[in-house]
Amino acid sequence: MFTGIITDMGTVLAVEHRGDVRARIGTAYKASAIEIGASIACDGVCLTVVGKGERPQSWFDVDISAETLSKTNLGLWVPGRRVNLERALRVGDELGGHIVSGHVDGLAEIIAVQPEGDSTRITLRAPAALAGYIASKGSVALNGASLTVNDVAGTDFGINLIPHTRTVTTWGRAALGDRVNLEIDTLARYVARLAEWNA
Repeated sequence: MFTGIITDMGTVLAVEHRGDVRARIGTAYKASAIEIGASIACDGVCLTVVGKGERPQSWFDVDISAETLSKTNLGLWVPGRRVNLERALRVGDELGGHIVSGHVDGLAEIIAVQPEGDSTRITLRAPAALAGYIASKGSVALNGASLTVNDVAGTDFGINLIPHTRTVTTWGRAALGDRVNLEIDTLARYVARLAEWNA
């Protein structure tokens, strides 16, 4: 379980294609404090640590299955790519964002990027099957970051990025046409299911 509050921007150091994909991610997290088998959200995808080390910098390895590659943008990972990282929530941690599972529902596409004062307004297009779960002033996780939905129009929705968010996450590099990992709000999922069940 995660909160969508990004605590590090890691860097993909290597990508190895085998039965699955193994990726090595450089991080500011101390490798000595990461347990093998721990969960780390990488661009919003909950991945299991399968290796770690401290040279030439602190790093950890993850395996990425074909199923995960089919539902996320992790297939675009190449050495040098920056990724949003978040360690799993621990009892007593502050819940600063919203409840995020790290199970990506699909990909949204950035269709507009526009400066708005010191902030940046970004419009995204969600898959039609997921658009109904996105509500104005609700929450979504995009590439792992907990963000507030400003407005919704059909399958399109807008978010606003303050300078801090652009600085401490990969959202400072967002560009038109990018496909981003989208996880809808867990509460929205259950409300929709309950309404469907009672219909």
